[in-house]
Amino acid sequence: MSETVSLHAPMRTGLPHFFPAAVLGVACVVSFTLLLAFRPHVPGAATTAAALDAILLWNSLLPRAAIALIAGAALGLSGALLQRVLRNPIADASTLGIASGAQLALTLSLGFLPLMTGISRELVAFAGGFAAVAIALALSWRRGLDPVTVAISGMIVSLIAASLSVTLVLARGEYAMSIHIWGAGALNQQDWSGVISLAPRLAAGILAAALLLRPLNVLALDDSSARSLGVALHGVRFSILVLAVWLSASVTATVGIIGFLGLAAPTMARFCGARTTGQVMMAAPLAGAAVLFLADCLTQLLGPGFSDLVPTGAATALLGGPLLLLLLPRVHGFSTVTATADAASRQLRKPAAALSLLAAALVIIFALVLTLSPTDHGWSVALGPLFSELLPFRLPRILAAGGAGAMLGAAGFIMQRVTGNPIASPEVLGVSSGGGAGLTVALFLFGFPSPAIMLLGMALGSLAAFLVMIAIAGRSGFSAERLLLAGIAISAFCMAIVSMVLAQGDMRSYILLTWMSGSTNRAGAFEAWTAMIALVVLTAPLFLMIRWLAILPLGTGLSRSIGLRVLPSRLVLAVLAALMTAISSFLVGPLSLAGLIAPHLARLIGFQKPHHQLAAAILIGAGVLMMADWLSRVVIYPYQVPVGLFAALIGGPYLLWLLGGKDRSP
Repeated sequence: MSETVSLHAPMRTGLPHFFPAAVLGVACVVSFTLLLAFRPHVPGAATTAAALDAILLWNSLLPRAAIALIAGAALGLSGALLQRVLRNPIADASTLGIASGAQLALTLSLGFLPLMTGISRELVAFAGGFAAVAIALALSWRRGLDPVTVAISGMIVSLIAASLSVTLVLARGEYAMSIHIWGAGALNQQDWSGVISLAPRLAAGILAAALLLRPLNVLALDDSSARSLGVALHGVRFSILVLAVWLSASVTATVGIIGFLGLAAPTMARFCGARTTGQVMMAAPLAGAAVLFLADCLTQLLGPGFSDLVPTGAATALLGGPLLLLLLPRVHGFSTVTATADAASRQLRKPAAALSLLAAALVIIFALVLTLSPTDHGWSVALGPLFSELLPFRLPRILAAGGAGAMLGAAGFIMQRVTGNPIASPEVLGVSSGGGAGLTVALFLFGFPSPAIMLLGMALGSLAAFLVMIAIAGRSGFSAERLLLAGIAISAFCMAIVSMVLAQGDMRSYILLTWMSGSTNRAGAFEAWTAMIALVVLTAPLFLMIRWLAILPLGTGLSRSIGLRVLPSRLVLAVLAALMTAISSFLVGPLSLAGLIAPHLARLIGFQKPHHQLAAAILIGAGVLMMADWLSRVVIYPYQVPVGLFAALIGGPYLLWLLGGKDRSP
């Protein structure tokens, strides 16, 4: 593995290096002083009120401050270790899937073995986090652990873990809903038990990091130089990974998910002047502690209404997406991420006949999912009176799933043509998550909005996410690396907004959970008609824009030289893709990955011309989600898995297989 990404920020020539650190320290002191001065007091008799105030101070406010400092330091140290051992400036517990893996493990244990969580919660979280990062790194190994492949693998592992977590919450809500509420990262404390539990782990982590300081310095060199100095690379890397995962999993088990603090702390440490490995290892915990402490003080100063609405973990996570976007210029020098180029050498001789076969297969799938299903007495085909009875229940959900899959296939095709990247899709680029952020805003503004307002909010959120992604990636010439990292950053920011509502644990959070799951159980005439009308209205114009879709992958300069007005064409296509993504996400959730699978399969089959690829992507997307909806009904009959989650559990491993394969690009 070669040294491809510099972990050191350029030397700053303006203010002294200690100045930002001093400002951060003063802000922490001032905010905590204000918190002590303006904290609410208990009314009543003087003696009783004083006693209660003292109890609140010593058993709530001070333990909360201490846990913020300790958790922030642990996450800062964990992020610094991960970034050094992987030589990756965007590595942390969030981007590697550690936090989501730990949350999934805790959800599993709480939902099915509640006593186990009470006995060894940290061990359960560690097992889940380590399994997640091991999968992400194993899938990135063939590409030399380059930063983008690691980040994308971690994102997909997080997506699969989130799908499983939501499924468990919906199946075992009486136990597991508390995990989602707690998972937003609440620092509220009622005693010193959390501090007593986490402080020794931080101390042990600091000691272990000090003992590993020499190997950490050597890891800054390339692999051959490190081996020549007598360092057992695999053993050292494994030890450092175990330490970093253990620290972050311990924090997750104690206070929930504090998103992207492990990414921010080492970056701030280097911004404040830390250059050597030892300096970063000392400064990153201090920066992490200060950032989390300051964020928690500010949320408390803004009042109980704000702190209840935005838990500290969610507020900190809101910084992660913009920070990742700011770090994009520093991520360079590694191989381009592509899906596969095999389709370029495979071309169908009769694409029209192949499209006819796909259409016929879709009709067969439609007939199958409409009539065939298991019963208490075995499999049966619904015919005659039974078919008439089941038709009002099955037909709307099948049409909703099929229409959503077709629109996602078309939206994914647009995004891949506009960006020139075969791994682009609404889910990977954060456009689906942008719809979730729009839905969250609609829930805030209207309480329980109508389906039309929910669709409008999701459409605006998806469009905003796509336009931001295009603007950011366009500055780098739509390079595949920055495009995908921009999507990860946007998705992280949007899902942090969603987690704010999930943390409330009220009916709005249930609406969001249902949306995230992509359940079609309650699909009726409105959902079916919405899917069919939107499919016709939004996909039909695309066949009139084939010239745009054929030229845009050639690049901005060549497209303009041919006479294409690049900005208006991209804007029109972005609006259509955002609308299709929003409506599809409204119907089947944000996690299905049909927008990635359908266009990619169309290319693998051998469709070369844009209009053939578009038609094939629409047919394949519809068929994939129809089959996913049917399988979600029959795989654990008589229970059902939400179709969006079931499709994600299929699509996630498919994308991981693409990333884990050898680079076959020409």
